[in-house]
Amino acid sequence: MMQPTQRKRLGPFTIPNILTYGRVVAVPVVVACMFWPEEFWMRWVAFAVFAAAAITDFFDGYLARIWEQQSSLGRMLDPIADKLLVAASLMMLVADHTIHGWSIWAAIVILSREILVSGLREFLAELRVSVPVSTIAKWKTTLQLIAVGFLIVGNAGEVILSYNVAIGTTLLWVAALLTLYTGYDYFKAGIRHVVDLDE
Repeated sequence: MMQPTQRKRLGPFTIPNILTYGRVVAVPVVVACMFWPEEFWMRWVAFAVFAAAAITDFFDGYLARIWEQQSSLGRMLDPIADKLLVAASLMMLVADHTIHGWSIWAAIVILSREILVSGLREFLAELRVSVPVSTIAKWKTTLQLIAVGFLIVGNAGEVILSYNVAIGTTLLWVAALLTLYTGYDYFKAGIRHVVDLDE
């Protein structure tokens, strides 16, 4: 009698997972390069590493799907890698005053939402409740990465593109608004499970 087909057991070193690990490793590299904001060539190096890491955000999920290499480790680590990359970059951009004034609130909104949603996801996971990532949340992440990319280049990019920092700042505010919207969606989807527990 034929045995039912069993799903292939995946190790931790599939190509999609390796791309995700690379995104985590990129975080300290980007941060190190941004410690010298007055060195324009360092800003370009930081941007190159950041851009390469951001591109892997698309390819790791895409390859995992088409090669059927989706894993619990990848699903857990992928959003963590995204958040580490964006959060660390935002902190450095605030520290070197590329993000300043009222625009700091856009960074605060983004970071606060990520912490809130991460906490909510952890709580719901204990209840075995899954909150899928929406399409608009994926667009939010993409816009965050583009905005931060512009700002990492900072003044070094003004030679090529006038108002480079202004463009990055504007995109950051748009990303912050999308972040609020998606954060509200996640909170609304999850809060009913919290209310049900209290009843």
